[in-house]
Amino acid sequence: MNSLVTPVEQSMLLDPFERAVFAFHNRRRNRIKLLFYERAGFWLMLRRLEQDHFVWPRRQQAVIELTTEQLQWLLEGIDVDAVRRHPARRYRHAS
Repeated sequence: MNSLVTPVEQSMLLDPFERAVFAFHNRRRNRIKLLFYERAGFWLMLRRLEQDHFVWPRRQQAVIELTTEQLQWLLEGIDVDAVRRHPARRYRHAS
């Protein structure tokens, strides 16, 4: 766990104790580690795919923020960048 806490603090310049889940993948993208802090200690979860790989978001930033829903999609093998929603609409009154 310490090997994941260090890059959160030093490379990402983030607080590993904040209310967030930090996700890391290996080079082959067939493993994801999730790190988060809860009350008195860190949780570390690992998911390994036997034949497929995770579709990591293609962004230029080193740190990517995802919603809870987007993280779930990533873990289920959905390409987060390919998902498009209808835009949020604001109406003055119903027709």
